Amino acid sequence: MASAQPGVHALKLQPPSVSQTLRNGSNFIKWDEDLSTVTPVILHVDPHGFYLYWTDQNKETELLDLTLVKDVRTGRSTKTPKEAKLRELMEVGNLVGRLENRMVTVVTASDLVNVNQLNFIASQEEEAKVRKYHSHFVRLFSSDRKRVETALENCRLPYGRGDSIKLEDFTLEVYRSFLDFLCPRPELSNIFKLHGAGSNPMTEFINNKQRDPRLNEILYPPLRPAQTHSLMERYQNDQTQLKQGVISLQAFSSYISSDENGIIPPEKLDQSEDMSFPLSHYIINSSHNTYLTAGQLAGSSSVEMYRQVLLAGCRCVELDVWKGRTAEEEPVITHGFTMTSEIPFKEVIEAIAECAFKTSPFPVILSFENHVDSLKQQAKMAEYCQSIFGEALLIDPLEKYPLEAGVPLPSPQELMGKILIKNKKSHKPSNNTDTKRLADQPANQSNEPMEAESEEDDDDEDDDGKKVSGDITQKREAVATEEMSTLVNYVQPTKFNSFEASKKAARCYHMSSFVETKALEHLTKSPVEFVEYNKSQLSRIYPKGTRVDSSNFMPQLFWNAGCQLVALNYQTIDLSMQLNLFMFEYNGRSGYRLKPEFMRRPDKHFDPFTENTVDGIVANTLSVKVISGQFLTERRVGVYVEVDMFGLPADTRRKALKTKTSQNNNAINPVWDEEPIVFKKVILPTLASLRIAAFEEGGKFIGHRIIPVSAIRPGYRYISLRNEKNQSLILPAVFVYIEVKDYVPDTFADVIEALSNPIRYVNLLEQRSKQLAALTLEDVEEDTQTEVRPPAVFIPAPGPAEKYTRERISFNNNAVLSLVVTDVQVCTIESLQQSKVYQKEQRRQFKELKELVRRHQKKTSELLREFNNKHKKNVFCVLYNAHLYSFSNVYTFIRASCSDGEKDERLQQLRDEQEQQLLALRQEQYYSQKYLQREHIKTLTERLSSLAEESHNSQMKKLKDICDKGGGYNPPIIKTA
Repeated sequence: MASAQPGVHALKLQPPSVSQTLRNGSNFIKWDEDLSTVTPVILHVDPHGFYLYWTDQNKETELLDLTLVKDVRTGRSTKTPKEAKLRELMEVGNLVGRLENRMVTVVTASDLVNVNQLNFIASQEEEAKVRKYHSHFVRLFSSDRKRVETALENCRLPYGRGDSIKLEDFTLEVYRSFLDFLCPRPELSNIFKLHGAGSNPMTEFINNKQRDPRLNEILYPPLRPAQTHSLMERYQNDQTQLKQGVISLQAFSSYISSDENGIIPPEKLDQSEDMSFPLSHYIINSSHNTYLTAGQLAGSSSVEMYRQVLLAGCRCVELDVWKGRTAEEEPVITHGFTMTSEIPFKEVIEAIAECAFKTSPFPVILSFENHVDSLKQQAKMAEYCQSIFGEALLIDPLEKYPLEAGVPLPSPQELMGKILIKNKKSHKPSNNTDTKRLADQPANQSNEPMEAESEEDDDDEDDDGKKVSGDITQKREAVATEEMSTLVNYVQPTKFNSFEASKKAARCYHMSSFVETKALEHLTKSPVEFVEYNKSQLSRIYPKGTRVDSSNFMPQLFWNAGCQLVALNYQTIDLSMQLNLFMFEYNGRSGYRLKPEFMRRPDKHFDPFTENTVDGIVANTLSVKVISGQFLTERRVGVYVEVDMFGLPADTRRKALKTKTSQNNNAINPVWDEEPIVFKKVILPTLASLRIAAFEEGGKFIGHRIIPVSAIRPGYRYISLRNEKNQSLILPAVFVYIEVKDYVPDTFADVIEALSNPIRYVNLLEQRSKQLAALTLEDVEEDTQTEVRPPAVFIPAPGPAEKYTRERISFNNNAVLSLVVTDVQVCTIESLQQSKVYQKEQRRQFKELKELVRRHQKKTSELLREFNNKHKKNVFCVLYNAHLYSFSNVYTFIRASCSDGEKDERLQQLRDEQEQQLLALRQEQYYSQKYLQREHIKTLTERLSSLAEESHNSQMKKLKDICDKGGGYNPPIIKTA
């Protein structure tokens, strides 16, 4: 759920500041190497930072939406003219200063593959310092002509065919009015009528409808009227209404559509997760065969793909390195034994160094698949990495995290700004025989190479799922030379044998790669063990070799098991890749997402296939009502909306809801207002995502949005749609009403309802009592008010033989009520707690808790005794003789001893070791005791509910007996003639 975290949130960001120089325009030269053209232009940025435009000498203007700008490169990273003709036309030789300091390259892209570059050269170095702005460019929505003309006319703007609108007349307020006329919202008016009345309507509306009920009311209290008043000052223009506490429809609409009422809390977009845990505790944004721009068998390889993938937030890229066959003997990157093109290894390393930390400062992992069977070229690879990356390349392990068994991996925070290399590591020094074998092997072939001690293989499959057979098709990696081995530390690939073997070895710096089919097999057969493995070691999952079209598997499968490096084909934006893009959009686009706590703690065990609630995690109930859509498409066509849920297998529901197709081909403001779809039990909200997608009639995709359930805000919300590349569609949106709350089983629904709203529950009981009283006291009240007795009821005799009849029948209600009060006792919680069954359960729980504390005290004593026997030191003898078995006394004693300035280094190490073990033991006791107490409370609650039900049944039986007996009063029978 949403929780406040420190940091610079989206709502706190200031508007982009555009320098006066760029507002007025600066002189640049725009050049195109493909066309060999040079054009002097005046480059502008609009005052709001929405768009970039330039005007040439013929007064022709071109415009660029700044939301399409992926990168702005200056200095050495820019593209410089290579042709002599171009350099001559630009008069490069006459410019003062270095050429690269005047160059500006603006990179635009509709996706990660189709990248365009605009090249400018400034007349002065200062003008080349162009900033990159992020904002939305205001576009007019194209629809049917009559609707647009009517909206323009209502805004008192020219609407004729040849008319034009002056820029100063088309202000932001006029634009909003135009959209209101173009897309009327009757459903919003109905909501306003329903919730806009009362003394403090907005306070009640925000607290009752818009507030997340999962939030703690003490830490996040409901809004007070004064806070609501301050909030609405930004939206209510009429000060008179504001003082009266009245909100207008326009102000209500402005608030609903504002960023303040967004579907995602802004702090979730900021870096809000703790980055100080070991590397294995995070899901890491990863790429497979990063260099490819199309399929796996044919197509182009691109250096630019590494830039684009890193700029998109990816933190693990793959480099398939092969021996270069040119005279320069430069290693290359390509997909071996396919028709894909080659790119220079050195250029890729330069591109990675340029863009590694532009989007995220956290560590980048380079996953090498090293097929270079040349000692010389491997030495070049190592030299390029060290010289180009410089200090960013992590070569030596951190002092706190040596490469030893049982030592966890360092955290992303501690590895910030570092590049880690994953490559086979040879633990044996290379000899002449090995060198000769490497040198004698032909390029891109491998005649049974000598395997390193750490081997990355997945049974008999290589990284593309092909069987290893024969000399030509064999694609095992080459032996790592000493130069390359020295670059490998915390990410050492090793052959996976079994989960038991990995646990026994406890080498956290060892990691294994699994093809998706093998990973799925492990997940199916040993799900709990797979999760345990991923708590301490990294695992990388990659697509199977038969995905020659570069399609992707669903990453959610392996995120559920805690797999960190789920590598996808970034060039294919399918649903799997879309899930990946949305997953890593949060936490500041850092490329790291912290796994849930129970998937990190060693004392917890998790089954990804569970259908029951997870210990320590509160399941959620989610309800989604699709109300309407706005500006979904400019075509006159029917549209509909689908809702999906992704998460654990038990949580996943594809096409859980599909609305009806909108009537009259209305795609501008369709209204559905259908019954909501309810996800009754979302077991693991932290790994679940809600997808809302809009389609044209016939199934053509319009846009969608994927939202984490744990961060979703309930209430009336606009969901701005994105295209399949996760780019904002600006105007298309879906208006929904969402309810989210903690899941409660049906058996406890009444109890939780009473606890959550006790006043309402008491009022309901009083209402029921009055209703019962009305039924039982009706005759008595009538007798008291009218003082008229009902007439006697005479029953004629059926025959002469019968001599008796009843004179009157009178039911004495007072007698019944007196018996109810005396015979049916009131059942209270205190009386239920005094029952023998409840008292017995309490005694059993007390003994169980006492036994748990005793066991931990015994462990503490054994730990101290072990240290005493192991090292016969005076300080430990004193510790043992003093019987300082409790944690607090031991901890105080150790800290006091340390502060006395003990000089013996070994003794200090023993103290630290003992302190750590005592801390771990105390933590284990704390969590065990907390878990046991929670289970005890749960058991006692169930026992009280059972006793209350038994008491209720007993009371009902007594009431039934009393009513059957007529209250113990027999009316008289009077003889008649």
